[in-house]
Amino acid sequence: MKTSPLFIIERSKNANVVHYDAQLTADGKLDPKEPVIAYWVLLAKDGRREKLSWIENKKAYGFTIKPDQSVNGYRMTLVAAPEQKITVKKEKDVVRAEAVIDGRPAILEKMYINASDGVTGPKVHYIEVYGKDMQTGEKRHQKILPK
Repeated sequence: MKTSPLFIIERSKNANVVHYDAQLTADGKLDPKEPVIAYWVLLAKDGRREKLSWIENKKAYGFTIKPDQSVNGYRMTLVAAPEQKITVKKEKDVVRAEAVIDGRPAILEKMYINASDGVTGPKVHYIEVYGKDMQTGEKRHQKILPK
């Protein structure tokens, strides 16, 4: 199975990042069983890859993803940022994650989560979303405060 990077999540806690990659079948289509995978890259340690734990999947960095014919791809919702709608699709040879950033359609490149550890898990203070405007190519940025 081939993968193609979509976006990353950086955090205030340490240098470790969560990578979100598209999984492609042998014929280059998004894998209908598991179109997106998420995993840690432990930059604060030795750079190795590691799976997300159950609690990380449920509380922080996990996601749901469903096919959506209207966008010719998949709708992805992150646990950490449920209000940020993400579309994952393949056009020609390019797989990308798309989102509205600061009111404009953009290619999602990265998110930054500022959080602190609480008794019931991480408490998110704010999220910053970064990407590239799909029409102009300009950098887009938006800060989201949790509801």
